[in-house]
Amino acid sequence: MMEISRTTLGIAVGLAGTLFLGYCVYFDQQRRKDPLFKKKLRERREKAQNNATKSRNLGGPLPDMSDHEAMQRFFLQQIQLGEELLAAGDLEAGVEHLGQAVTVCGQTQQLLSVLQQTMPAPIFHLLLKKLPEVSERLRASMRANSGNTLQEEDVE
Repeated sequence: MMEISRTTLGIAVGLAGTLFLGYCVYFDQQRRKDPLFKKKLRERREKAQNNATKSRNLGGPLPDMSDHEAMQRFFLQQIQLGEELLAAGDLEAGVEHLGQAVTVCGQTQQLLSVLQQTMPAPIFHLLLKKLPEVSERLRASMRANSGNTLQEEDVE
């Protein structure tokens, strides 16, 4: 049985790393030389920007807080939009919609627990970081829509 020395193993690993790095540099150069690369990149960025703008508008009008069905539809719509946007790579808009869903959810802790288990940690932390901002914006929008009909005692 033949044993491989540490030196031979180190040389093999170094050679493999160098070859991989060369492979990456070569294909990066090929990609950059492509005359359509910048055009495709610009189109992809414009499309992402349009999707972000469109997604923020797709949240639709805020539902009547007293209408349970409307709130449930809004909640499900925000979850779906958030998941779709995250899958498309639009993290900001996806987190915005999920934050709105968490804000209107009656079982916030359970939803956050499920999201924590199903989302990558960095995205979940971004959601937690943005949650107060999203929540306040949504509440302000709801107050504006309802004409401040809630009394101070009702908010507890």
